[in-house]
Amino acid sequence: MKKYIISFLTLSLLFSCASDEKYERLNIDPKNPVEVSEDFLFTSATVSLSDFMASPNVNINIFRFISQYLTATTYVDEPNYDLTNRNIPQSQWSELYRDVLLDLEDAKSNVNTNELLTQGEKDARIGQIEVLQVYTYQVLADTFGNIPYTEALEANDGNFLPAYDSAEELIYEDLIKRLQTASGLLSSGQGFSGADVIYGGDMNKWMKFNNSLQLRLAMRISDSNPGLSQSAAEDAASKGVLTGNEDNALLNYQSSPPNTNPLWEDLVQSGRSDYVAANTIVDIMNDLEDPRRMYYFDENLGAGVYEGGIYGAQNPFSGSTHIGESFKNPTHPGILLDFAEVSFHLATASELNYNVFGDAMTHYNNGITASMNYAGIEDPTVISAYLTKPDVVYNSVNSNALIGTQFWIAMFDNPLEGWSVWRKYDEPSLNLPGSTGNPVPLRYTYPINEQNLNEANYQAASQAIGGDTQQTALFWDVN
Repeated sequence: MKKYIISFLTLSLLFSCASDEKYERLNIDPKNPVEVSEDFLFTSATVSLSDFMASPNVNINIFRFISQYLTATTYVDEPNYDLTNRNIPQSQWSELYRDVLLDLEDAKSNVNTNELLTQGEKDARIGQIEVLQVYTYQVLADTFGNIPYTEALEANDGNFLPAYDSAEELIYEDLIKRLQTASGLLSSGQGFSGADVIYGGDMNKWMKFNNSLQLRLAMRISDSNPGLSQSAAEDAASKGVLTGNEDNALLNYQSSPPNTNPLWEDLVQSGRSDYVAANTIVDIMNDLEDPRRMYYFDENLGAGVYEGGIYGAQNPFSGSTHIGESFKNPTHPGILLDFAEVSFHLATASELNYNVFGDAMTHYNNGITASMNYAGIEDPTVISAYLTKPDVVYNSVNSNALIGTQFWIAMFDNPLEGWSVWRKYDEPSLNLPGSTGNPVPLRYTYPINEQNLNEANYQAASQAIGGDTQQTALFWDVN
């Protein structure tokens, strides 16, 4: 059973876990450690992962800036890609290794030693844990590149200086293998049910989530490792991926703290006016007369008027379009992976002549339609009119630009994926920040603590990826 011992955790996780309020639950007498159930750990890790992905807090997650969905009113360091002022890489590193991966690893250990569970129940729970661990490791690899992986959670064995593994040569391939194994585990029995705040124990949907995540990994490497990409994508599609918005991997938040969406906490509860819609996405959607504008943005400037703030510059809050009202609801769901994303991956796979069901145009249209439906746009006439616009209607000649742009628009509420789409498709064209003109980052630099406390492994990792800079492209970002 898990034993929280403060002296161990202070040293663990790459020496990189900064203290915050979540340490309060670890502040326990080390002579009398507390046993924590796998159910609690699984729920806690799931919420921590969703909270991180959903948060717009500039101290934690600036993917909405990097993807140029939002920009700032006053404090413009982050929209100008200053990651060091608030030590943002450290915050992500700590949050994901400590509050997600470690909890999941300990939940896995507890499941394996729980004598009240059948082997099928154990396998199903391990499968669910594997899906979330793979998801989290991909987030880290897609942000930093090479990361500690095989040695990442070995502090309890005395390894406080973990080596970094190659995202290209080891991590991505192993993550795909883990999902292929998890697919069988998830069908072995009933997994977490009451502790499952994504699907409430619906194992069929967990299998779709698992396979859809495998599809994401496969399509990310279509340029760098086309053979593995094709085989993994075809395998995922054949086993069954998300087929509608009802399958979306979401965390439904509650109406009162502390279980509210972090967006609401930063946009409403804080009482601050730090963010406005960025002119990048507003201008693109204006040019397309995109009906999702009514969902993505509010109409504080007048009915049908949308004017984004200049990206990277200081912007007046009252004179710029704001994020839409639905995002300011404390119960607004946190998105991990949705049907729109799956559809655009399948469209790309079809264009590459992978043996997946359907054709590229159908999947492309499904992606846009799913995004529209999720935004509350159900009228088929409205959707059809949009799909037939000259700059939207699908054709294979311009498939990369069309898929990339529509994929990016659809990922407005999943901004890490939006950033990954831009890096993968090189679409759409993003703006240079108004204050500095700095280029859009291709990755995060490694945390300062890694540079100072795990120096030898940090130096080796930096050399392996071609230098620890924001402009070092990840291995799958080859075009």
